[in-house]
Amino acid sequence: MQGDKKMKVKKGWLAVRVGLEEDEGGFKRFVIPISYLYHPLFKRLLDAAHETYGYHTTGPLKLPCSVDDFLHLRWLIERESQQSSHPHLQNHHSSFSLHSC
Repeated sequence: MQGDKKMKVKKGWLAVRVGLEEDEGGFKRFVIPISYLYHPLFKRLLDAAHETYGYHTTGPLKLPCSVDDFLHLRWLIERESQQSSHPHLQNHHSSFSLHSC
């Protein structure tokens, strides 16, 4: 993880650290588009981060969920954005919950 500190993030993107304190692997770094911050599913994760860590933290935004849950959330958001050109396909915002959060 020492190399992660030196990596710059492109404009329009945000570095986040994902993981749970009790996980053996610790936190994993991801770079996500800033547009995720406005997605309803991601907003739930931001609320959980606020409850866990508060607003005043240093370094990348820490998200309190398992890496597996985060990867699933990211997949859902990406799938939804790809399907946005097909209004007949149903989005599943409300049915998803992060089990580890």
